[in-house]
Order: sequence, then structure tokens, then C-alpha cells
Amino acid sequence: MLNALKTLAVVLVAGVAVYWLYGRTPGTMAPGAMAHGTLAPVAPGTLAPGTPAPDTEAPEIEMPKMVPLPTIESTPTSTKASDPRQPLTPEEIVAQALPAVVRIETAGGLGTGFFVSGDTIVTNAHVVQENAIVTIRRANGSTSMAHVETKAPSVDLAVIKLASAQPGQPTIALGAGRTARQGQEVLALGSPLGLQNTVTRGIVSAVRDVGGVTLVQTDAAINPGNSGGPLLDRTGAAIGVNSMGVRPTVAQGLSFAIAIEYAGDLLGGHAPSATASTPLATLTQTVQGGGIPASEADSGRARAEAMFDQTMATIGRRADALDDYWRQFTAACYQGRVVGAFSREWFAVFDTRAMPGLVAPGCSVPFEELRQRANAIATDVRAADERARTADIYPGTRRDARRRYRLDYAGWDR
Repeated sequence: MLNALKTLAVVLVAGVAVYWLYGRTPGTMAPGAMAHGTLAPVAPGTLAPGTPAPDTEAPEIEMPKMVPLPTIESTPTSTKASDPRQPLTPEEIVAQALPAVVRIETAGGLGTGFFVSGDTIVTNAHVVQENAIVTIRRANGSTSMAHVETKAPSVDLAVIKLASAQPGQPTIALGAGRTARQGQEVLALGSPLGLQNTVTRGIVSAVRDVGGVTLVQTDAAINPGNSGGPLLDRTGAAIGVNSMGVRPTVAQGLSFAIAIEYAGDLLGGHAPSATASTPLATLTQTVQGGGIPASEADSGRARAEAMFDQTMATIGRRADALDDYWRQFTAACYQGRVVGAFSREWFAVFDTRAMPGLVAPGCSVPFEELRQRANAIATDVRAADERARTADIYPGTRRDARRRYRLDYAGWDR
């Protein structure tokens, strides 16, 4: 019995303890009790029970006024160059530039030029030579007469003017040649050996000062007939005027353009001071013999060879046209055969023994026209050959040029 009462007492005490610890409403404490390590919840704006009130009210803290930060306009970074023009593909450059490039034809040969405004063309001084009037041939084959407005032989540049601008004439912008970077891609446009609308591609090999003239050196091929054409950068702007190439017998891949800044000066009315030399002569002196000055004869010969080749190309096109006339004439008016072997069969008019047949009655007028045109070609070939001879062009070089354009005839030397 006693043991039973002890057991009951233990159960009652345990129950009260469980109720005290776990049975109360959460968040409440017994009056006057303080939880260890915690504070009893206090309603906002009240003090916990038993907390003495402060002697005075806490002073209000004046918050500092917020000063807005100055607005800083961010400058967007850009990887674009200062030049707003964007690089183009080679195909885009060519399509854009070719309509602005023309072939320049004179009695002494062929060259290239390019429009910088609707009625103004830039080319080389050695292309126009001493001519006051030249013929320009556009990419579409149309031709116009133009006059040489100004020349600057010391930088081998000339400006040509048309009487009026053609509506919508494409032009080429002037870029910067003196600051061209080694390795940048360039395109050279022109009419090498009379082949109009020809494009060659290369890089800027160097920018050089030769005799006080800035030249852009490139490995893009520049051949006779390219002279005066534009050397274009990747934006389609001209950085130079193609002027000369070192002969393959001397070196490969050495071509030069006059820095375009000289053309800008000339267009602005600021002609460079005259000098006794030209870029070609000075460059020849620099290249040959490792910088040892070349003779004036060597310099003149190099230029004369290029000019002679251009002249033969021009005369060759006239001879091609006479080939057609000859075929029509022989079909309708000549009864017989031609004796002898000629580069062009109509050379037979120079030798009475070569045409033993008869000219049909009523064909004397066309026959005389044929002879006059043939004699005019013969006169021009002889005159060009004589100029080449006095320029000390070797006989073999002259002969090779005549053969190249089917103008080799033994009678030229008689």
C-alpha cells in the first residue's frame, strides 16, 4: 500500500512538470519568469514589464539630408576606327570603284585615271605627257574629251577636267597614304597594257620617303597602263595614285604609288614646288645598285620602255580595226592572192609585188582609204620606234614589243 502511494505521487509530480514545461501556450511565460538567453516578446512602443522608464524622452535624431550624386554620362566604348567608313569586301570595293575609273588615251599611249568629283579626274603627269587634250574611256565604253588643267611632274600627278559633269558620276574618296599601315590590304585598279577594268590585290609593303616624296610601296602588280589609277584601302578610299613598278628583271613585287595627300594638295590649288627630278628617276637611283645613283640614261630608258609598250598597244588596236576592213575589201574588191607571209595580211599594201592580183573596177576609193589608214599606222610605228631608239631602248626590246602586238614588219626599218 505504501509503495502504491509513492508511485502515485511520482506520477502526479511528473504530470505537473510536463504540463509546466510543454502544456503552456507558446510564447508565454510564468509571471515574473525570465527565459534564459531570450527576451520576452514586447508589443511595439511598450517596455517590457519591470523595465524602468527613462528619465527623459530620447532626443530625435536628425537624419542628414541626402545629396544626390552627380549624374555621370557614360561614354560608350567603341572598337570602330575614327574613320566612320567600314571595311568592305574586295568584291564590294571593286563594284563601287570601277565606275569611277577611266582609261586615258593619248597619241603617245594609254594610262588610267579616276574621278574625284563629277567633272574632275586625277592621274599621273607622265600619262598625259605634254598633251593639253586627252580622251577618257569609261568602264561602259563611252568616251569623252577632257583638258589637262594642271600638272605637277615633281610628284608625277595631273588633274584633268571635263567640260561638264555627267549626272550621277561615281567618284572615289581620298583617304590617307602617309599613315598607311604595313600589311594592310590594298587593291590597284587600272588598264595594264590596255586591258581596262583590271584589278590586282596586295598589301602595303612600306611607306617610304624617296627624294622628299612619300611613296606607298605595295606588292600589288602595277604594270604599264596602270599608271594614274587608284590604290584603294579596305574602305574603298584612295590612299595612293599608282605610278610605277620595278621591272621584273630587277626585282619582283616592287610597285609604288604616290601618296594621295599630294593629289589633295593639287586639287586644293597648292602645287608642290618644282624639282629637277621625278619620283621615277629618284626611285630608280635608290633601287639600282643598292642606293648608288643610276645614270640618267637608265632612268630615261625605264620610262621610255613603258611608254613604247603603251604606244604599241594603242597602234595595235587600230591595226585590229584595219584587219576587219581588209577582210571586207578583199572579199568584195580584190581578185587574186597575197604573196608573202605577214603578221597582218594588209601589210601587203606596202609592197606592190605582194598584191599581183587586180582591184575590181569601182573599188579604187575603198582601196585608197585602206592604203591611207595603213600608211598612217606605218608612220606612227616608225615615229614611236625612233623615239624609243633615241631613248636608248635596246633593239631586242623594241622588236619584242612590236611582235607582242603583231606590228613586226621588216619594212619599218626601211
